[in-house]
Amino acid sequence: MSPERLMLRERPTLSCEFTNEYEGMRQKDVPGLEPRGFRWVIAGRLAVAERIGGSGFQHRRVRREEEIAWLNDQGINTILSLLPAGQNIAVYEEADFRVVVHTVEGGPSDIDDVSSVFAAMDEAINVRGASVLIHRDTIDETVSGLLAGYLVHSGLVTDPIIATSVIQEILGRPLGPEGRSLIPVQ
Repeated sequence: MSPERLMLRERPTLSCEFTNEYEGMRQKDVPGLEPRGFRWVIAGRLAVAERIGGSGFQHRRVRREEEIAWLNDQGINTILSLLPAGQNIAVYEEADFRVVVHTVEGGPSDIDDVSSVFAAMDEAINVRGASVLIHRDTIDETVSGLLAGYLVHSGLVTDPIIATSVIQEILGRPLGPEGRSLIPVQ
């Protein structure tokens, strides 16, 4: 290769060294550990992830602390927990998160009043400056359906079919008929 051609080649970017567009930091300099399944649903305002620290046998205190550090660095300041019995609430409050709890047990067909879940989501996100993480043990059909439903409920998307498509794209998983049953029809 000629010297001119060598000078024009760009240095390859390694995946662990991409620049965070919000902070101007290199990704490898960010403290903590990204929670499993973390995705922004509404950029900078509403995110989703699996339970902080893992679920069941996999739950680890050290992992939870690392994930909390990472969430703080991302600007998350509110946790909307769909877990039963207020699990991890004291830990979240100790880490200075605002905490909203709305227990959702079972699958989509077990939710009698989906509007109460949307009210809890409104309570969490409608605070000035709130950046909310919603979580349950896993990102399942119920969580996916609630997120798609919230897009319609909040007026960000008016068509349930578009909301389904958007959530499927964000989460990288299909939304089945049970999850779709949680989306309000306008």
